[in-house]
Amino acid sequence: MFWTSYFLAVLALVLAWPVPVLLSRAAWPARAPFTAMVLWQAIALAGGLSMIGAMLVYGLEPIGDNLIAGLRALAGMVLNNEPTTALGFWHLFALSAAALLSAHLVFTLLLTYVKIERQRRRHRELLALLASPSDDGPGTVVINHDSPVAYCLPGGARSVTVLSDGLMARLEPAELRAVLIHENAHLSQRHDLLLWAFAAWRQALPWFPTTRYAQLAVNSLIEMLADDVALRSESKATLIKAIALVAGGAGPAAARPTAATLGETGSFSTGGFSTTGGADSPRTTASRVSRLLSPEPPLKPAYRTLVLAASALLLAAPTAVLIVPGLLG
Repeated sequence: MFWTSYFLAVLALVLAWPVPVLLSRAAWPARAPFTAMVLWQAIALAGGLSMIGAMLVYGLEPIGDNLIAGLRALAGMVLNNEPTTALGFWHLFALSAAALLSAHLVFTLLLTYVKIERQRRRHRELLALLASPSDDGPGTVVINHDSPVAYCLPGGARSVTVLSDGLMARLEPAELRAVLIHENAHLSQRHDLLLWAFAAWRQALPWFPTTRYAQLAVNSLIEMLADDVALRSESKATLIKAIALVAGGAGPAAARPTAATLGETGSFSTGGFSTTGGADSPRTTASRVSRLLSPEPPLKPAYRTLVLAASALLLAAPTAVLIVPGLLG
């Protein structure tokens, strides 16, 4: 298992630094946002699996020829209260680090979910007091605020899209429809789950370049995916105008709704046209407008297939290295 641990360690390092840096600078994700999203998820999962797997395999090396055999031997030691003299200091350290990192990742994921659910519940309570139903359909409410605000609050059957008076006063009917379709796409495609997972990953490992680049990329990609849905029904000119009007009319930060007035924070609101929408930002807005103003042809199917195959390989490689030798043995 010596070479297995080193292979996984090298793979973890590659996925933690050069790969996310290069991908964040690439131009092709805007031409295939769904494919890029799959690749980012594969990088995150494979990186975490490789990092934990490398420590686990190295720690079990003295007591097993493969992961499964090593885990069985370790379980026997623990259950039968046998001495661990076969394991040296660094092997015990690696096993402890793998266990602590795994627990840390799971705990952070669950803690982030609990925080998000608590914030969403408080947000819904505030909206029940401050918002009124909209004529644009069920699940849409309007808040009394002059700044242009549009975002969605996920929650299954309780999901709601929030608009402001300022937004509705600025937009023509077609532009408003584009905004609503955009926000509903966030809800139907469950972009909140992606934001939750990558936000938790960044909180768990804030010093890893992967987590920062991945979160920024995912924030931008979900907006592009929602824009693509809106373009199926509304014209490109309409969508661009809607984005420009909302971005241009947002005004200074002091005049915009804040967490104190709306209970809304970027940790749980899924995207939006508003600069208070969480996933959106001036940088993301600029990328969206640039993509619409200077469109490039979609990524060729062959390239998309290649990226998806690479994503599958990223997930399969560490899994196979960890599991297959034990199954064959």
